[in-house]
Amino acid sequence: MLKVENLHARINGKEILKGINLEVRPGEVHAIMGPNGSGKSTLSMVLAGNPTYEVTEGSVSFYDKDLLAMSPEIRSHEGLFLGFQYPVEIPGVSMVNFMRAAVNAKREYFGEGPMSATDFLKLMREKRAVVELDTKLASRSVNEGFSGGEKKRNEIFQMAVLEPRLSILDETDSGLDIDALRVVAEGVNKLKTENNATIVITHYQRLLDYIKPQFIHILYKGRIVMTGGPELALELEERGYDWIKQQVDAQENN
Repeated sequence: MLKVENLHARINGKEILKGINLEVRPGEVHAIMGPNGSGKSTLSMVLAGNPTYEVTEGSVSFYDKDLLAMSPEIRSHEGLFLGFQYPVEIPGVSMVNFMRAAVNAKREYFGEGPMSATDFLKLMREKRAVVELDTKLASRSVNEGFSGGEKKRNEIFQMAVLEPRLSILDETDSGLDIDALRVVAEGVNKLKTENNATIVITHYQRLLDYIKPQFIHILYKGRIVMTGGPELALELEERGYDWIKQQVDAQENN
């Protein structure tokens, strides 16, 4: 599905990613953890196609297509979804119109006609139930006046409607109380199939109590310095990021 090889990227002349290697297959859940400034959000932005970031070396393929050659909207149509750490508000644009435009743009990309209003509203009802999204929220402007938890829940609702092949969730647990975290995580779990995959970017073990990854990757100084199973997240929770820093710094000094 996704293959990242020796990926280097910078922003404003500063190199952030310094040789990322990562492979994700259908049906898998990967968690990327690491301290602040390690490059986690940069990786998500580069994969989504944020033009602020410049790729200087390496390659990324998505189902054997050159992801880096695609515009952000084509990446979305091809099945890549990014759930933002801080979802933006779009005043004056209703959720219904926003999502219908997104769905129909994807259908047009694949040579299909627009979805009828009746079918679209049925789809909205079905997907709202997945993340327990209130009907009133779905009828308002995109994220306008939403709480942090409501914005994150709305992100998962959008993911449910668009049915991506690869979802990248950038610190979805940030700012969530335990109830909102449970609802968001349950939504992610309900949407998981053998044909899609998820990359969860997080600081903390607590999200991984709900979303169960098969692979944990530790990102530090722009590189994945350690990979393991779920037990790695538990060890990291116990020993902290200083443990990783000391190991990596000691290797660099030898």
